[in-house]
Amino acid sequence: MRNRYCMISMLMSLLSMNPAHAQSDCLDELDCESSWLQLTDADRAGVFDFAQEYMAFIHEARTELSFVAEAVRLAEANGFRPLSEVDDLAPGDKIYEVNRDRTLSVMVIGSEPVSAGFHVVGAHIDSPRLDLKPRPLYQDNEFALFQTNYHGGLKYHQWTNLPLALMGRIDKKDGTTVPVSIGLRPDDPVFMIPELSPHVDRGRNSRPLGEFIEPEDLDPVVGHIPMDDSGRAVVDQVLAYLAEEYGVTRADLVSAELALVPAGAPRDMGFDRGLIAAYGQDDRLAAYAALRAVLEVENPQKTTMAYLVDNEEVGNRNNTGARSDHFADLLSRLVYRELGSDYREPLFRQTLRATRFVSVDVNPGINPMNPGAWERGNAPKLGYGVNLKLYGQGNNANSEFVAWIRALLDDNQVPWQTITYRVGSAGGGTIGGEFSRQNIEVIDFGVPLLSIHTPYAVSSKVDVYSLYRAAKAFYQFSE
Repeated sequence: MRNRYCMISMLMSLLSMNPAHAQSDCLDELDCESSWLQLTDADRAGVFDFAQEYMAFIHEARTELSFVAEAVRLAEANGFRPLSEVDDLAPGDKIYEVNRDRTLSVMVIGSEPVSAGFHVVGAHIDSPRLDLKPRPLYQDNEFALFQTNYHGGLKYHQWTNLPLALMGRIDKKDGTTVPVSIGLRPDDPVFMIPELSPHVDRGRNSRPLGEFIEPEDLDPVVGHIPMDDSGRAVVDQVLAYLAEEYGVTRADLVSAELALVPAGAPRDMGFDRGLIAAYGQDDRLAAYAALRAVLEVENPQKTTMAYLVDNEEVGNRNNTGARSDHFADLLSRLVYRELGSDYREPLFRQTLRATRFVSVDVNPGINPMNPGAWERGNAPKLGYGVNLKLYGQGNNANSEFVAWIRALLDDNQVPWQTITYRVGSAGGGTIGGEFSRQNIEVIDFGVPLLSIHTPYAVSSKVDVYSLYRAAKAFYQFSE
């Protein structure tokens, strides 16, 4: 431990011999070093403290429903109130609005009129997972199992032999909602999709990896004891448990949103604890950074907003996804509150035109197991800060907005890098396009992860902190 800190101190001393030269090489020549090497002891402590708070949050916030619930608790603890409870908006007011329990907007009213435009950081709060089918419960070989469907892009084989938690809600015909969370607490049962052992599986080893586990094979075991004292089969025992514990029937599962997610807690990774291994960092890492930043903003010039939405992993669909009109509806209601009878559609359109939007979504970073998947000159590296996504092919922010963002990050000493996917062999989407279509100025940010879209993705703590700092600088910008 002592040798490691001595080495880091020596490196920082070398850097400090000519800080202006090092800063120039990074900002002007893009010859940057790892963000870890630029940290003071106090900075490092701040990075680790922020990471612990982030990990504690996403341990509970495993789905969009649970993320919104946890985020609302955090917002209210920081003095934010529901928009519906606020009559007259004034600069500095802290408000939030929830759309159907699955989308969240957290705002601080600026000193400028809201019609002068917003500063918005947007991210999505859904992640790849397994959803239960409407009639999920069945029995096979005296096991009770759940039928599942997949949400988002995932590699099927990575979801076998993995402890899973069941989370979500069941809505009943009488209008009541039953929350479900099983598997996160140490004394909870977990569920698992059992794979074949190597002793009996040798004949399948020649199959392509993509065919080794099929989508319909992703059915977890949820019960085993074949008969109880009443002679009930294992499926009937599961139904009896659901009736006793939650007051629901088999038919109630039709109107349920239940997801299977990895049950393990977020963990530090590596001897130096510089990395985070956790489920759902795509994109709840970005959503948490945007949320934490807006909670700490005081009296901004522009009205600031963290806009956190559902269903990006399946194409921004439904009335809680980025393609919904909810965002435009929210902004128009705020402008109407300000203008009253003077409100006109062209004035609202001017508000959209004056709005700046940072769409934040994580992306794959250079992987030490297969660095050749990247063209390294335009690839992001863990520990080097936020990355500006410059896709090419008509998908970039315009050059003047990119330059504005560069100045914002450099002025606030936020480390950054760029990402362009390997041409013709990689890609990915974000929520950004849904807002640029509304004539809003939009740029895509990210931070790099390893093992993205797997049950446990890996981030660098210093990148998580850098993204939070970038969001806060954007919110607090003044002209």
